[in-house]
Amino acid sequence: MGRKRRSPDDVDGVLVVDKPAGPTSHDVVQRVRRAVGQNRVGHTGTLDPAATGVLVVCLGRAARLVRFLQAGRKTYAAQMVLGVVTSTQDADGEVLATTSAADLDEQRVCEVLTRFQGDLEQVPPMVSAVKVGGERLHEIARRGEEVEREPRPVTVHDLMLDAYDTTDPDHPRVSFLVTCSPGTYVRTLAHDIGAALGVGASLTSLRRVANGAFGADEAVDLDVVQDAVAAGALDRVLLRPEDAVARTLPTVEVEDAAVAFGLTQGKPLLPSQGIEGAYAVRFGDRLVGVFADRGELARSELVWTRPEELVDVEGTGT
Repeated sequence: MGRKRRSPDDVDGVLVVDKPAGPTSHDVVQRVRRAVGQNRVGHTGTLDPAATGVLVVCLGRAARLVRFLQAGRKTYAAQMVLGVVTSTQDADGEVLATTSAADLDEQRVCEVLTRFQGDLEQVPPMVSAVKVGGERLHEIARRGEEVEREPRPVTVHDLMLDAYDTTDPDHPRVSFLVTCSPGTYVRTLAHDIGAALGVGASLTSLRRVANGAFGADEAVDLDVVQDAVAAGALDRVLLRPEDAVARTLPTVEVEDAAVAFGLTQGKPLLPSQGIEGAYAVRFGDRLVGVFADRGELARSELVWTRPEELVDVEGTGT
């Protein structure tokens, strides 16, 4: 069976959406899919239904870039309540225990926060999408069951107290900012901090303010996306895939058209560039592809530009 022909109306690009509280990340993707009329849509990191903030949505061919765009650090503005432990580690769960945290103060909380910076191990919460025995944990949890989970390595790059609210002295609310590696569960971070304080804690709110190179200051509401589509002005809120990659990965420029053409055909890049991890290779304003060093040469992780797109470029030999 031949490759499905792309419609001339297909859209390739990256949307930075400001996810509202309530819908799942999948719901947001579905709304974008319907609004844009594009079937191939992906995103770079799930947010819980109650969470808000930056959700990077990739349309069309840009969906192939998800694995590269989601690799960056995540920054969250979060709040937890001390002395309240729940079944889900957040405000949506059943309260399992309450303890007075009136003896704690801001200085003590700051001291404990410093212990949760750096490389850590987290046990994934039962409400997560991690698979155990071929089944997602949240599916097991819905049956009222709990299973053993292996700790997973995560990194907390920065963790800073933002506010300490003692309106309810028995259950102070702690607002904090955290920058962490992909795969970090902020609800579990709050739970573990509460345990270290000896009173327990649960997450009460979560907003992602940055996802890699994409921040909340540029994120747009879903209504804005729909209005842009209706006005035929989606480009106003859509990032070009090339620009999204340029923000996220180191870039190597290729000046020889014949070399660029060879790369679009799957040839390696010589010599290797001495760059750790993936990097973008560009020819002029074109993204040729994403490459990674493999010994003395660089191999393609993803070829973006098709050979026929360089046919008319002088020097390609075509």
